[in-house]
Amino acid sequence: MKLISFKQSFIAFGVLLALASCDTDEKLEVKGDGVVLEQDFYRNETEAYSGLVAAYDKLGKYAGAMENAPLLFLNSASDDFYAGGGGAGDQPGLQVASNYSITPTNIPPNIWADYYKGVARCNIMVVKLPGIPMDETKKARFMAEVKALRAYYYLDLVRMFKNVPLILTPLTKEEIPLVMQAAPADVYAQIEKDLIEAIPNLPITLPANELGRLTKGAATALLGKAYLYDNKKPEAAAQFALVNGTPGGTSSYGYKLMDNFAQLWDKLHEFNSESILEISYSDKSNADWGNFERGDDEGNVAAQLMGIRDYSRKEAGVTAGLPDYINGWGFMVVTKDLQTAMQGDPRYASTIFDAGTYRGTGNDDPNGLLKYTDSYNETGYHFIKYAPVNEDIKAANPFLNFGINTYVIRLADTYLMEAEALGGTGARAQALLDAVRARVGLASVPVSLNAIYAERRLELAGEGHRWFDLIRTGQAAAKLAFKGFTANKNEAFPIPYSEFNNTKMVQNQNY
Repeated sequence: MKLISFKQSFIAFGVLLALASCDTDEKLEVKGDGVVLEQDFYRNETEAYSGLVAAYDKLGKYAGAMENAPLLFLNSASDDFYAGGGGAGDQPGLQVASNYSITPTNIPPNIWADYYKGVARCNIMVVKLPGIPMDETKKARFMAEVKALRAYYYLDLVRMFKNVPLILTPLTKEEIPLVMQAAPADVYAQIEKDLIEAIPNLPITLPANELGRLTKGAATALLGKAYLYDNKKPEAAAQFALVNGTPGGTSSYGYKLMDNFAQLWDKLHEFNSESILEISYSDKSNADWGNFERGDDEGNVAAQLMGIRDYSRKEAGVTAGLPDYINGWGFMVVTKDLQTAMQGDPRYASTIFDAGTYRGTGNDDPNGLLKYTDSYNETGYHFIKYAPVNEDIKAANPFLNFGINTYVIRLADTYLMEAEALGGTGARAQALLDAVRARVGLASVPVSLNAIYAERRLELAGEGHRWFDLIRTGQAAAKLAFKGFTANKNEAFPIPYSEFNNTKMVQNQNY
């Protein structure tokens, strides 16, 4: 069962933090039964399953949106990418992240709202599940999944916004004006509690028709990550060790580094041995501009945005070796800094395409092999891990319906997080770093925190981790100065202005 494509014939309920009213996205529509209000739902296992699907649904926004997509937003805020696009006003939410002109009134509000919709759907399930007559083993698994999902949503919220409300039950209208932020330590404590309670009731492996659902290994990796960000490094290392097993080998959960790095980005190898938590997108949702924000979107929209603008190969016979990329919208332009860092690395070809080199001196260069239109802040280097090619076009409107999966956590990531949690010293940390490098044919280097941070940048480029890594390790002010990052301010994003209505929340520092 795939994470996004296993929607049923309903648009699930949920609320953004304002939680004051429901819109067309906040009802359950059940085929054949008209509209079923939330209080009358959850009568049986089938309806419990629909609620579970609803809780998973907001994961798809990770790459299934435009300026609201966390993958694009976080990449834009890092030192690895410029937002790009057609100009300074194209997808303005990405531009303000890229140049650190971000404010409470220009941050894409749905980044915050979508996470809290996910939280709200999980909260309703936590309340409703105990009273639903259904198989008890299955009920325990459903409860484990929604608690792990709630932990995932809160982990991203607290890392992005730091000071967030901790809401664990559905709110009444009378409770909304009382909403205020929790201490980050309390949010981390709840994340850890939810995951510890979830892990025993999650399966180790999944049948093919359930791929994308949470497993014991995925929840354990999330727990390790929460501990790492909560500065509980011994606890983090212990959880990651369970996930990772012997470096380079197959862990007890069945995880193993892929032999070929390039195959990680190959549709033939979705849900591979290295995939711990992967979001599945569908090319069959038939989303279009008219229904895009109503819940009908199940495609990887970020893939379209990251494609090169007006890309075309000049002559197929001459340029047969060049990628057959679709005509995209030119976002996620690679910075010269990342390109320089990756120069000569075996992962370069699967991460960066040197489009400028093949164009020559411009589109009119007779020696050039391709043409494209410059993006905003064009460097000639473009991100290609998730790049769609013409063979990916299957839907009637492909722009919103690319079936290209994205990783949330994969094994190389947990190897490097464990090595960091170990303090960047010792034989095991060395073995974990060596395994990531050996997979791509690189020789061993002495393990250290700086070596681990450098490896994370090259191994995980463009996968949404870099901004978090810079903040966590205290490098952001130095590495992001060229973009306008302000210390003691930009370590957290501003809370959208629209979320302050009728609550006791306060804005983050210096916004």
